[in-house]
Amino acid sequence: MRKVVITVVGKDKVGIMAKVCTYLADKNINILDISQTIVSGYFNMMMIADMGEEQKDFEKVKSDLDEMGQDIGVQIRLQREEIFDMMHRV
Repeated sequence: MRKVVITVVGKDKVGIMAKVCTYLADKNINILDISQTIVSGYFNMMMIADMGEEQKDFEKVKSDLDEMGQDIGVQIRLQREEIFDMMHRV
């Protein structure tokens, strides 16, 4: 299992979650946990996902999600779980 953290932040609009989840499903990336809120018109989503044991191109997925975010007007960040944990240790 190769866990990653995906965050999506931006102005709320129809289809943000659908586009991100459809992309992940097409790449056979399994969503393990998800949290989503909308506060004063701003969309915020955090996912823990499993990229699987097979060797997927992390940088390609990261680039695709970044490009998708630009297209739909949100910021999408993909990080390896271990990097995310190290950055947010108290």
